[in-house]
Amino acid sequence: MAVVRPFKGFRPKEDLVEKVASLPYDVMNRVEAKKMAEGNDISFLHVVRSEMDVDDSISQYDEKVYLKARENLDNFIDDGVLIQDEKPTLYIYRQLMNGRVQTGVVACTSIDDYMNDIIKKHEFTRAEKEVDRINNFDVCNANTAPIFLTYRNNKEITTIINDWIKFNMPVYNFISDDDITHIIWTIDEDKIIEKLSSLFEKVDYLYIADGHHRSASSVNVGNKRRKAFPDYSGEEEFNYFLSVIFPDDDLFIMDYNRVVKDLNGNTPAEVIEKIKDKFIVEEVDSASPYKPKDAKTYGMFLENKWYKLSAKEGIYDANDPVDRLDVSILQKNLLTPVLGIGDPRTDKRIDFVGGIRGLKALEERCNKDMKIAFSMYPTTMDDLLSIADAGVVMPPKSTWFEPKLRSGLFVHRL
Repeated sequence: MAVVRPFKGFRPKEDLVEKVASLPYDVMNRVEAKKMAEGNDISFLHVVRSEMDVDDSISQYDEKVYLKARENLDNFIDDGVLIQDEKPTLYIYRQLMNGRVQTGVVACTSIDDYMNDIIKKHEFTRAEKEVDRINNFDVCNANTAPIFLTYRNNKEITTIINDWIKFNMPVYNFISDDDITHIIWTIDEDKIIEKLSSLFEKVDYLYIADGHHRSASSVNVGNKRRKAFPDYSGEEEFNYFLSVIFPDDDLFIMDYNRVVKDLNGNTPAEVIEKIKDKFIVEEVDSASPYKPKDAKTYGMFLENKWYKLSAKEGIYDANDPVDRLDVSILQKNLLTPVLGIGDPRTDKRIDFVGGIRGLKALEERCNKDMKIAFSMYPTTMDDLLSIADAGVVMPPKSTWFEPKLRSGLFVHRL
């Protein structure tokens, strides 16, 4: 039974929304963030990547960075860039990308549901990344970015959302720089809010699609507030965190590709010979990058050539939801034994390239600072739900969702 409740969101004035809305903090580095926000004093990157507003010599994890985020957020509110809705509200957030549509409910979800596994996870988090968002949320006294959640589609919820869209005008409708359309409606009728909340109570589980670090950080900050206010009732805003909740059949997972810095002391010929024990290796007779068309196949870019790798039968357990993942097969049978990549969460010799950047980005990395690259077949939503239901986790960087949720469209004060 999932708790989903309205909140009095801070959101941009209608005529400023395009300038405020930003990509999420974790798809860019410091330099890229500064470039994206250049000439735009009200980009929400000033809150979620506030290190760009302090001297470059200061670490992005320094206390001054989080104090600057708080200052920028307070200024946005004081200057009327962000305004707060007068009553607790639910919102509908629709995104259109390349003809695809995904439509979710923006609401607050419960830190208790997270701790009690009503909100299910499929990835481990990294301590330093978790601490970063803990500090941002804590110092800002706000959830400055939403968690991307999903659930198994419920027709009644979909019907209510579609009816509201049909008979009400959106408050925002804009196209971002990456050609993604963002449309938002407010649901401020108490009866509809109560109906949606009651329907979500019948949803057994919510699943984190993207935002494991943000959700863990939100829960950490909520528990910190509980310790500071031991007489809390459970109704305080710090008991809840900002989420956008989409039905599973709306979502699109792209490939999440790998690049490795060196060949672990092997020559290119030795790498190819060593992997033939576990994979069928075929040289690709094409100038274009090889994009896998089926699960258990991979592209490999080595010495300016593309190869198709096909996993041999018997090297994975088809009944194990983690072992049968393409990312697991590659890790266990090639990246670890041949290239010496132990823990991909911490190994500095491996990097990951989201599918939105295209496969040419893999060639560019190999011509710049990497030696070998692998193009992947995307993980499926069924894989994600099965793994979360089993209470186990995927290898890191298994899923890349598109489109990304924009930051700055909603802020939830704690």
